[in-house]
Amino acid sequence: MKITLNNPHRNHFFGYVTAAVCLSAPLVSQPSLAADSEQLQEILVSASLLPIARSRSASAVSVIDREQLKNRLALDVSDLLRDVPGMSVSRSGVMGSQTQVRMRGAEANHVLVLIDGIEANDPSLGDETSWASLSAADVQRIEVLRGPQSALYGSDAMAGVISIETTRASQGSTAQLFSEAGSFSTHRSGVALGHAARDYNIRLSASHLETDGDNIARSGDEKDGYRNTTINLTGALDLSRQLKASLTARDHQSRNQFDADDDYDGLVEDRDRSTDADSTMLGLALNYKSVDNLWRHRLALSEVDFDNHNFNAGASDGTTASTKTRYQYVGSRVWDNLQQQLSFLAEAEREDYRQAGGYAYGSDADTVVERKTESFALEYRLDPSEQLTLGISGRHDGNDRFYDADTYRLEALYRLSERTQLRSTYATAIKNPTFTELFGIFSGFAGNPELQPESSKSWSLGVDHSAMGGDLSVSLNFYTARLEDEIKTVYAPDYSSSAENFSGESQRDGIELASRMALTPELVLTAAYTYTDATETDSASAEVKELRRPKHTASLNVAWRALPNLLINTNAQYNGSQADLYFPPWPTPMETVTMEAYTLVAVHANYSATRQLDIYLKVDNLLDEDYEDVFGYQTLGLGARVGARYNF
Repeated sequence: MKITLNNPHRNHFFGYVTAAVCLSAPLVSQPSLAADSEQLQEILVSASLLPIARSRSASAVSVIDREQLKNRLALDVSDLLRDVPGMSVSRSGVMGSQTQVRMRGAEANHVLVLIDGIEANDPSLGDETSWASLSAADVQRIEVLRGPQSALYGSDAMAGVISIETTRASQGSTAQLFSEAGSFSTHRSGVALGHAARDYNIRLSASHLETDGDNIARSGDEKDGYRNTTINLTGALDLSRQLKASLTARDHQSRNQFDADDDYDGLVEDRDRSTDADSTMLGLALNYKSVDNLWRHRLALSEVDFDNHNFNAGASDGTTASTKTRYQYVGSRVWDNLQQQLSFLAEAEREDYRQAGGYAYGSDADTVVERKTESFALEYRLDPSEQLTLGISGRHDGNDRFYDADTYRLEALYRLSERTQLRSTYATAIKNPTFTELFGIFSGFAGNPELQPESSKSWSLGVDHSAMGGDLSVSLNFYTARLEDEIKTVYAPDYSSSAENFSGESQRDGIELASRMALTPELVLTAAYTYTDATETDSASAEVKELRRPKHTASLNVAWRALPNLLINTNAQYNGSQADLYFPPWPTPMETVTMEAYTLVAVHANYSATRQLDIYLKVDNLLDEDYEDVFGYQTLGLGARVGARYNF
């Protein structure tokens, strides 16, 4: 059908984790094991329309830097996010399986993800990012901005923003090769070539991963494998002293195998199912800075194509695809007096959604939908005194489907001393219904074109403190959010479903505690704990727990430089018990089940044999924990990988 949119009016945990949290700033950038005073001048790229110093942002921010990425040896980005306060990760099985990342108890599609500034949320996957296929290879920095950011970024940033930066060429000509192998017949290899001169740089990287995986279903022995190939190209050219052009291009192709519940007993069984996912990103930008450095202008164009093709026993089982095109201008004026900054954004975005081959209610899907959004935003920041930083931002979004929306954000940061500061924010946010919720047709599900946007109000309060000459830092955040018109899946007695806006408020309240302590220059501890209370109103107007939101999560990371050329990193991640749904054979009503808390322990060792050669070893799930993130979907047990990285 052709649709035209019109404008309508598991319970154990290590005691030392808690102790470490109580004794020992957010998961911060860590260029060396010891603290670095230059962290105070770290630049944040997502906290403002114009990059600003971390010391001028009132937001709760965590940064995973190049050194931490190298030492953790993660295969995908989502494994690293389990360490970040306020984050929870749900994976439906083994590597490559559908993965959802939630922030502060919100929905997975309430988090905006940027890769080199390009929006990576897939409109054909319910506006979620395909975390299962987001490789950590060639990533050099991850910035996690927690709290509503609709006033700057619009609909997809209701809970926050995750900004991922890939590696850039930095000096001369460079080349890197890496290869590794491990359990579950896992192999990963890659190559990167780069060159940087005075007025230009360019870098091309490619990585490939294959694994046989393991069985996702609780019964049977059929393995569910995965493969992923990612190619990344970045470049920049100084056209003049004031004008710079940049290019980003990324291509991803993957295939993951999975199981399905074909006998309708509520649990998946061995099945020959798979999904081929392809995506291509292209971004171009021009940046101008005036001679006196007071005026900044940025003009950017990006286009992202997503294509997801499902197969059942080798036969096509439906496709979803989307294209997102964005044109953006940001102009900024800064004043030295009172450290003022005024920025203006103008943006136009077009999204196309296509579905074919889905089946529900006796009809095949053949859907083509387009949506356009035009937006304007204004941000003003100033430092009235050396102790105080203030910020206010607002955004207007107009599209051809829903009423126009206005969102705003207020923030304040007060420095009590050189070691202690207070932060506070208040913000409103929106989330438009996804194409899937509006028009999707899948087995048992049919979209609801009458849905309206969700809206929220939120405030936060944070305090940061450092001691011991910067070797100890602690960050504590409190937040609360109220969500109205929440869009939820509603099930009929026969388990058929659709989406509806619910009346009443859904509540998200939480506490985030994070710390870092350098016991010695060679031994550093980082720890985090999160308390999340996320509830919603059900169809009987009763308050119930939100699904897959553990009330307690925590992490502990110990980085030990045993020798000048040997770093051993031990990481523990605790995920508390959480609720999920179980669908027993019809006509037995569905029920809410509780999944047990679990703890994952990993050990990583990096040995620098020469200046050019690194040899590394990683052991995952050291305790061979048997756990599930999603009810009925088995995950991987104890496994290990060994590899080498050579820099020419």
